[in-house]
Amino acid sequence: MKMPSITVVGAGISGLWQAYTLAYRGYTVHLVDRAKNPFSKAASAYAGAMLAPYCERETAPPIVQDLGLRSLDIWRATFSGVVSNGTLVVAHPSDQSELIRFSRLTEGHQTINSEELANLEPDLAKRFRTGLFYAEEAHVEPAAAAGFLLRTIRRLGARITFDYDWSDSDADYVIDCRGMGASQDITSLRGVRGERFIIQNSDISLKRPIRFLHPRTPLYVVPWEMGTCMVGATVIESDEKGPVTLRSALDLLATAYAIHPAFGGARIVAIDAGVRPAFPDNVPRVIVRGRQIIVNGLYRHGFLLAPALAELVADYLAGSVVLSPLIAEE
Repeated sequence: MKMPSITVVGAGISGLWQAYTLAYRGYTVHLVDRAKNPFSKAASAYAGAMLAPYCERETAPPIVQDLGLRSLDIWRATFSGVVSNGTLVVAHPSDQSELIRFSRLTEGHQTINSEELANLEPDLAKRFRTGLFYAEEAHVEPAAAAGFLLRTIRRLGARITFDYDWSDSDADYVIDCRGMGASQDITSLRGVRGERFIIQNSDISLKRPIRFLHPRTPLYVVPWEMGTCMVGATVIESDEKGPVTLRSALDLLATAYAIHPAFGGARIVAIDAGVRPAFPDNVPRVIVRGRQIIVNGLYRHGFLLAPALAELVADYLAGSVVLSPLIAEE
């Protein structure tokens, strides 16, 4: 039996995973994006790409953790670049109440003392008395992961077209992963702005993402290759794509310095901001409108949830999804 043809619109991390999963399962796939260059206009290009389902449970409902755990398995089975060193959560002694609060809202962690913390992150030795270690979590470098998916999609025989202004398709199904590009068609979709820094520093080396808890400016630092780190990220209720504000810049840099003074000597490589698509409850949706299937609202969980959502859509097309609270047929 001939497999249906599918056009996937949007080549951010959600669209990449949809295209990869469907091509892998034998569908005829055409991935299109309006950007001239891969990943250049996607919200996920600004992500820290932490695969942290347990930590995200601090503010997210259980379904995000459940999907995230499934996605983590898929990432590890698919991409050799997954760094499975866990996540370390810390706070200054004066903010220990924040650490206690975080531990009560999440699971999958162990409380570690200063000696254990120093063994995990030698450059943070004597900086913090205690911390929470989420050993099962991981992270990826966004550009490397996206590049891998793009190359693999091509090897699976799918077509990929950039600089493509999509309006309709003669494919059997359209998977719409446009993010904020679909906001005119989805009235409940809103933008959540996230601002970040990319820095380089040879004076401090981290092995895993560090989440620094603070009552006003919580922050995370994600280590990439060659001494590069991503520092982020603000969560601002706005769909404005403009430059990073001075207030956000001061908050992020001051908090990074509070983690370790060595960050004060870092070279700033990039300062930028992206807008994440989100529904009112910050939970993604799969909206079925005839032959169009909309996958949107991944909020700050794009890398964390994209593989599981792609699996869900592929199972739906195969008729093997019985019930899912994420799927709405209109």
